[in-house]
Amino acid sequence: MLIDVAPAEQFGTNCWVLAPDAGSECLIVDPGISIPDHLHYIEPILERYKLKPIASLVTHGHLDHTFSVTPLCEGYGIPAYIHPQDRRLLRDPFAALMPGGPLISMMSQFGRDEFVEPTEVIEVVDGQKLSIAGLEIEILHAPGHTTGSIMFLINSEHLISGDVLFENGIGRTDLPTGSDAAMRNSLREKILPLDDAIIVHPGHGRETTIGRERKNSPYLQSDYLGRR
Repeated sequence: MLIDVAPAEQFGTNCWVLAPDAGSECLIVDPGISIPDHLHYIEPILERYKLKPIASLVTHGHLDHTFSVTPLCEGYGIPAYIHPQDRRLLRDPFAALMPGGPLISMMSQFGRDEFVEPTEVIEVVDGQKLSIAGLEIEILHAPGHTTGSIMFLINSEHLISGDVLFENGIGRTDLPTGSDAAMRNSLREKILPLDDAIIVHPGHGRETTIGRERKNSPYLQSDYLGRR
């Protein structure tokens, strides 16, 4: 399996490119904020491995993960896959941002204050299984960072975790649509049951494994998970 990453200029969001092998179809996850868009970081990876994008997967609707979704989808004529509870954020990403926060002021500096969703948007839900680009994908709905946060379990070996799980960390829960209680529930019900050998590809930062996080992350220990 081929996995590469193109971090975004702003906030270092990991844009993952996944394919069975070089010279095949591929998936692109969370193309984030680069100016004018993130395609000029994605395209060298596609050219290097001779890949053909056929879908964009979106872990959640925060702007640092969706800024370049529509340019990517329209440029290659491909659909975007997202949970229905975060779909509205493709058109109105500011609804999940803190009023007056840094992203809102940044968008005015970039000359971008209006957003439209791609021509084709496909909604996916918890437990749904997809076969795209020769990869087997299971959808894991894991609210907490946003109500529509999802993770993608690829071939039962790789977890695209978005902002649910990082190396020794989790996504913040204090933004609009976030919930600390929902995050703890997602960690208990969606993360802890996973096999230790699964490789975690997070929305920010370095790759890790479920086993490493189960052992080292303070957010997967009873002190955090048991709070009410």
